[in-house]
Amino acid sequence: MLEAFIGGLLLIFQLKPFLYMLIGAAVGFWVGILPGLGGGTTLALMLPFIYNMTPAEAFPFLLGMHSVCATTGDITSILFGIPGETVSVALIVDGFPMTKKGEAGRALGAALMSSLVGAVIGALALSLAIPIVRPLVLSFGSPEMFMMIIVGLTCISSLSGGQGKGSFLLGMMSGGFGFLCSLAGQDDYVGIHRYTFGLMYMWQGLPLIPVMIGIYAIPEIIELIVRGTAIAGEAAPGNVGKGVMDGVKDTFRYFWLTVRSSIVGALVGMFPGVGGGVAQWIAYAQATHSAKSREDMAGFGKGDIRGVIGPGAANNSKEGGSLIPLIAFGIPAGPGWAILLGAFFILGIVPGPDMLTVHLKVTFSMVWTIVVSNLFVVSVCLLFINRIARLTRVRGNLIIPFLFFLCFMGAFTANYNIGDLVVLLLFGGIGVLMARFDWPRPPFALGYVLGPLAEAYLFASVARYGTLWLLRLGVIILFFVAIMVAFYPYFKEIMLRKRGVGDEVRW
Repeated sequence: MLEAFIGGLLLIFQLKPFLYMLIGAAVGFWVGILPGLGGGTTLALMLPFIYNMTPAEAFPFLLGMHSVCATTGDITSILFGIPGETVSVALIVDGFPMTKKGEAGRALGAALMSSLVGAVIGALALSLAIPIVRPLVLSFGSPEMFMMIIVGLTCISSLSGGQGKGSFLLGMMSGGFGFLCSLAGQDDYVGIHRYTFGLMYMWQGLPLIPVMIGIYAIPEIIELIVRGTAIAGEAAPGNVGKGVMDGVKDTFRYFWLTVRSSIVGALVGMFPGVGGGVAQWIAYAQATHSAKSREDMAGFGKGDIRGVIGPGAANNSKEGGSLIPLIAFGIPAGPGWAILLGAFFILGIVPGPDMLTVHLKVTFSMVWTIVVSNLFVVSVCLLFINRIARLTRVRGNLIIPFLFFLCFMGAFTANYNIGDLVVLLLFGGIGVLMARFDWPRPPFALGYVLGPLAEAYLFASVARYGTLWLLRLGVIILFFVAIMVAFYPYFKEIMLRKRGVGDEVRW
């Protein structure tokens, strides 16, 4: 194991693999910044280029590109409130408010450094899990996966606490509305059309990217038009790009939060079908648990650096976790990993025991690729982040057309259908109303992302086990975990109130 671990490092530092990794990282850098394209789309476009490569050359190229997309997607989310990647939505909640306060440099510094720490921890989790992963992954069936989704949904209690009026009821209603929207389209199991309004476009449901851009980006652009100022508002011009090193220091100031969020990302990424967006929202929810009082909690959603560090760390640590089921069983954790699975077969490699024996050196080269490519890109970003942050000082009437272009381009890439733009405008209007009446938007995003997954695993559980799936030990344990997650903020506040900290508990 140790010999293969060192051999994997030496493998990627050979001339051709290293050059391919740098090319992949450069492509991933620009793809991550542009909203809508996504790492999965880019992997599909790059597959034809690997036919004449060896595995030692192809995987640094593809993995370097895919892992860097997750990092640079944070930049667009923080600077403009437009998710560069669909998994970067959680960063908007606190990252964009920091930009509007003139703290873009600090937010970007924290996001990039926490992403790097998360990548290292995720890769470490992958290398440690290689010998022991099989019994862990095989112990989770569809009932346990459904309860994992329920645990994710219970994070609504945390996501609502620092938003708007801080009402748990509003958070549940917002999450329920997102869940309802996710069910539109043709039912995959019975074939019934739900909420399609007779439109063929709706058969596949509401696409994720236009919905998320509409809910988050359009309201912020409208607010920018109303304010008539730059994104950074009235912040001193010289301060906008500063604070990068403060953000880097914040990552280590809240280092235990960074480590916890990285572990969350690695664990969630390990389970196929859950996705990186879920990992980010769960990491954001547990970041809110670090609040020590109601006043401290109220800072989340308004520009709290901890709300950037948590999702930023989980965003990259999930990459290492997602490789575990792919390498061990050939089970992709998401669309991008399904395309990477195709690369395995193109190169004549079969995922499974051979990846842990015959191709162990290649497996460890994947671990090192995630670390080295992120180290390279984060270093470059930190060098130029001051100049990038100055974009937020551009006058609103100059930057608004560009932001609208990014929104429409990102939305149109969902299906290349004019209906995508209609969905963007519709949910843009809904997002404006939610912002106007202080309805929390993070629970909507969480409900929308988890809705199809919950339905799929519930259907499979009932079809396979009937009602007996409720009696499985893993289901019972996860049920109590869900209850603890849901009520933890209230229990914590009760304890703080008994100590004389914070105000009264509001249900």
